[in-house]
Parts: sequence; structure tokens; C-alpha cells
Amino acid sequence: MKIGITCHPTLGGSGVLASELGKFLAQRGHSVHFITLGVPYRLRGEFHENIFFHTVDPQPYPVFEHTPYNMALAAKMREVAAAESLDVLHVHYAVPHAISAYLAAQMLLPRKLPVVTTLHGTDITLVGQEKSFFELTRFGIEQSSAVTAVSDYLKRKTEEVFNPQKKIRRIYNFADSALFHRRRDPCHRPSFSTPGQVVYMHLSNFRPVKRVEDVIRIFAKAAQTVDAVLVMIGEGPTQRPARDLAAQLGVANRVRFLGNQQDVPSLMGCGDIFLFPSELESFGLAPLEAMACEMPVIASDSGGVPEVVVHGESGYLAPVGDVDRMAEYAIELGRSPELRAKMGTAGRKRAETVFTPEIAMEQYEALYKEVMNAAK
Repeated sequence: MKIGITCHPTLGGSGVLASELGKFLAQRGHSVHFITLGVPYRLRGEFHENIFFHTVDPQPYPVFEHTPYNMALAAKMREVAAAESLDVLHVHYAVPHAISAYLAAQMLLPRKLPVVTTLHGTDITLVGQEKSFFELTRFGIEQSSAVTAVSDYLKRKTEEVFNPQKKIRRIYNFADSALFHRRRDPCHRPSFSTPGQVVYMHLSNFRPVKRVEDVIRIFAKAAQTVDAVLVMIGEGPTQRPARDLAAQLGVANRVRFLGNQQDVPSLMGCGDIFLFPSELESFGLAPLEAMACEMPVIASDSGGVPEVVVHGESGYLAPVGDVDRMAEYAIELGRSPELRAKMGTAGRKRAETVFTPEIAMEQYEALYKEVMNAAK
């Protein structure tokens, strides 16, 4: 098949999922064409056979106060679909990508170009519920050939909020267990910890919804009784407040802010415990990747995270904002290498059996074939 993929190329779960999806589809012999503002983050720096990039270049125009990205994207989608004879266009996020895909498909008529839209979360829980975007989001969902959501939680939320006539299908995100795994030798631990120290980790885009300051508070409580360091991977608007809080709580010398990192898997493979007290996640890709690296996860019990992390088995869940309880779990795990190993093994097994690339590829391939046949 010839598959077009559009996503946000920056850090974030949707871009990561779209990038990994494209990589595995290409490995299975499909021709994958990314139509984006730039090369997606997870695809930078190396060549991938069967993957092609088509950059959207919004041109400034004197009449418009802002550069018309949506129209430029629609035009590029149409151009690539026509030139490469795409079989299907798979877009990630309803707004604006499903709308641009609809316009591109209309421009290609009478030829029918199937559009698959994957909902990732904030396009439904935040952007889509903005009054000015509500009907536009609903329209994008209804006009798609097929719509998927990355968790049962997001599927239910979409149905509750938009009451769509279009069927919403759940296809879970996945983690590449060959890439995300425990690193024992060599390992980066000596770069940010001393022998014997427990390594707590956090990975996100440091937006307010991630509650990064809660990560600092949890660690500060745990560090009173556990010889440990905290490794923070990522950048964003709450990084500065998190640094300030670490200083206020007296743990600045034990917190390592690494910023955005290209080689996330090798870093994640060196951690012991993953802290993820996010306010709301439609799935929880970072916790899943931590599980693949045999790290027990301490996370909030909101959104789709309970579908990923099994409380008491592969980690612990607590109410959003319950720093004290999360700190208790962090101390318990920090004190017990045996418990960490047990939960780490369980998490790895869950990642390898429930959230595999193979399962996701088969589901997406079947969906592509379904919409292609319907378009004939």
C-alpha cells in the first residue's frame, strides 16, 4: 500500500506514535509518505527505507495576518496523493489535520481518497471542546472514512462529547520493545548518578497538564529516606518553575534536567522508577515505554493510564495531585530492589503482549484495506 501520514512533527505522543507507525509500516513493505511541516522528531538523523518526506511550506501572503497553514497542508496533501497515487491518507489529530485531509480529498474528486483519522486526546478533550472548534471537530470526525482512538477512555469521551454517527474504533498505542529495554552494559547511569543510587525518571513536554512540579515534590519527599537522583527528560513552559521548586525544597543538587534528548530509549533503559503524575492522559505512551524498560510506574489514575499501568502489578496509581500517596509508593519502590524487579518484569511482559507493534500494524492494515475497498 501507499500510505500518507500527517502529524505534528514536534515532541508529543501523537507525533511519536505516527513516526513509529510509519517505521513499522515501511518495514512491512508499504510505501509511507509523511506530509508534515518538518521531519517528525523520532525520524530525524537516520535513513529509513520506504519512507519519504514531503514538507509543507506555508507561504506568507499580504492579505492574511497569519500564514494559512491549513490551506497549505490541504494543497500539499492533494499534490502528494496525486503524484504518488496514495491509497489512503492517515492523519493524526482531528483539528486541523482531518479538516485539511477532507479538503484534499474533495480536490481529488471524482477519484476517492480514503481518510483515516486517529484521535489522540487534546484534539477531543481540549481543542475540540473549544466553542469555536466544536462543530469543526465533529465535521472532521464525520467526514473521515474511519476514525480510531488510542484508548477506550478516549473512545468513550469522544462518543460522550460529540455523539458522532461515525463509529470510533479503539487501536492502542504501542512501544517497540526491541528499542525500549533495560540497559545494563553499557549504561548512562554514571553520567547522572553514583553507584547504588536509585534513579527516578520523568519524561514529558513539560506542559502544565503534566504536573511537573508534582514530580519534584514526590521526589523531594522520597529523597528524605532514599539515596536517589531524579532525571528529567524534556523541555517546556514548566521547566523553570520546576527548577525553582527543586531549589526551594533543597534537592536541586539531586535533580538532573537533561532537556530534549534524541536518544530517549537508551536513557529510559537506565532508570529505576518512572514518575508520571499527569493530570490527564488519553493513553500514556511515556509510561508504556518506561514499562518496556522494566521501570515500575507511579502515575495518576486518570484518563487512559489505568488501561496501561496495572495498579499493584506494573506500578502504582493514585488520584491526581495526591503527592503524599505517590511519595509513599516512591519510597516503597526506592527501598526495595526486589519489588522494583518484580514490577519491572510484569510491566515488560505487559508491553510485550498487549501493546505490541505487530498487533497495531495488523489492526491498521486491516482498517486501511477496509476503507480502500469501500472507496472503490
